[in-house]
Amino acid sequence: MRELEYPFDGDFILKNSKKLRRQLVAREGLLHKKIAVLGGSTTHDIIRMLELFLLNQGIEPEFYESEYGQYFQDAMFGNEELTAFAPDLIFLHTCSRNVSAYPKPGDGRERVETLLEEQCRQFEAMWDKLADTYHCPVIQNNFEYPYYRLLGNQDACLVYGKVRFLTRLNERFYQYAETHENFYINDMNYMASAYGLDRWADPFYWHMYKYCMCMQAIPEFAFNLGNIIKAVFGKNKKALVLDLDNTLWGGIVGDDGAENLEIGQETSLGQVYAEFQGYVKAHKDIGVMLNVNSKNEEENALAGLRHPEGVLKPEDFILIKANWEPKSKNMAEIAGQLNVLPESLVFVDDNPAEREIVRSQFPGAAAPEIGKPEEYVHILDRCGFFEVTKLSEDDRKRNEMYQANLMREKQQADFADYGEYLESLQMKGTIKPFEPMYMARIAQLTNKSNQFNLTTRRYTQSEIEQTAASGDYITLYGKLEDKFGDNGVVSVVIGRVEDCAQEGGGKRLHVDLWIMSCRVLKRDMEYAMMDCLVEECKKRGISTALGYYYPTAKNRMVKEFFGLQGFTKIKEDEKGNTVWEYRIPKEYEKKNRYIALAPFYKDGAAENGRKGEKR
Repeated sequence: MRELEYPFDGDFILKNSKKLRRQLVAREGLLHKKIAVLGGSTTHDIIRMLELFLLNQGIEPEFYESEYGQYFQDAMFGNEELTAFAPDLIFLHTCSRNVSAYPKPGDGRERVETLLEEQCRQFEAMWDKLADTYHCPVIQNNFEYPYYRLLGNQDACLVYGKVRFLTRLNERFYQYAETHENFYINDMNYMASAYGLDRWADPFYWHMYKYCMCMQAIPEFAFNLGNIIKAVFGKNKKALVLDLDNTLWGGIVGDDGAENLEIGQETSLGQVYAEFQGYVKAHKDIGVMLNVNSKNEEENALAGLRHPEGVLKPEDFILIKANWEPKSKNMAEIAGQLNVLPESLVFVDDNPAEREIVRSQFPGAAAPEIGKPEEYVHILDRCGFFEVTKLSEDDRKRNEMYQANLMREKQQADFADYGEYLESLQMKGTIKPFEPMYMARIAQLTNKSNQFNLTTRRYTQSEIEQTAASGDYITLYGKLEDKFGDNGVVSVVIGRVEDCAQEGGGKRLHVDLWIMSCRVLKRDMEYAMMDCLVEECKKRGISTALGYYYPTAKNRMVKEFFGLQGFTKIKEDEKGNTVWEYRIPKEYEKKNRYIALAPFYKDGAAENGRKGEKR
């Protein structure tokens, strides 16, 4: 919904929230999540705004709201309502007014350290208790600076200054976040500074309504918070698709010539474009895929990208579509070649007509109103399309992985026999039970995978960790590399073991989750995962496996997946939900023929798979 996309009119949203909500809840395919908001100040309007932004991101939130100021009591002692609510995520909304004791002018360092430790212990005890009780992600505000400075500029310097005390508290919060999974900081201090602290901290709203910020700032705050929540639940974008002329540089390369483009340090506008290119290029380091969609001759586009003052070069992009086709058509081709859905793409173009065409002809993709060149960085940054929660090695290498995939596709064209092509890739795989070093990536994959996802179940990292620790589950992750590079963790299987001995049926496995990255589709990885799953079932004395397929608009490609693995369909309802059965044979013929698997050890178990014979 355009009204809820950045930059937005906060006053309009506050006044029209009911109307906007009615339009949003009518959407289909929303991801339902239960969010507990434990507040040290009034939170009703924050929840009202947060609901709108989450609905716009495809998340249907259900809220638990603590009583005013009862955040500590709810966190430490709980209550029946919160326990029954069983939140998927908890947000602790505290502010600098919730600090129970500040140093006084003249307090010595020892006294200040005591106060600091008392505050930190209180918050850390809450966070630990919530993690132990609810096993879900926790988001905590940091502290905004006070709206007055008793000591003037020395308030940030002297050991007993209030500004310095809050700065040190914030640093302790960050240290906790660095060492604890599923814990995230909502940077309220940055939001207050960007909004304007004098306006943000208007004391009228505290004394009148117990709001820790002015009413007008609540949409900005809720939008920022919503970006963290949608990232936790796998709703981030994956790729930038960029126009060239007057977007990455000033001027039209086909008319002006590459040598006359405004880019670089010679002019102020050239500096603006150079800064924007640097900002875009930095996204590669957080796993964002870069692509070009430009109405241009390819030769001219490449000349512009090779400008000596340019920061971005042709090799920084995975796909460069420079032609005279409609940009919506190019967008579809880019999505297809990257194997991602339209909603994974962000289209950046200075031309409002092109943005509107893409919105109407390629629904799902974001096409933000980027304003003037000086505003490009600010607006894209505030949009929060690529909000980072955890940054894995796979994220940092994503551009390399996709560029390697294009090389694989080019090589495939040189082979008449597909089997010979797979053999030429020299693939090596690793399939093991979930391990601590990959928990974040596994959780990320469960939330991002939409097409090769049979049950569309989503898991937080804490849920993944609990599943891995339970003896009631079989968990497998798969990594794949070949001569072009390492694809990282690309497949995940979670199976729940059910003891049916009382029914005379021994044990059976319910395949709750089977996902795979589409970039390794038809490379035998699905067969290698099946081989390892069958072997694990045999070790556990499991005689039958049940697979489930729940159709969505995005996962039709795996409708018959279980059938291809040898399962038999035993049930189908009017919605297309299917149940498949596989009876584990005593003699199982491995399906993987082209991937050499590394040794697999679990509790002393021996190697569980090797490359099979060529088909």
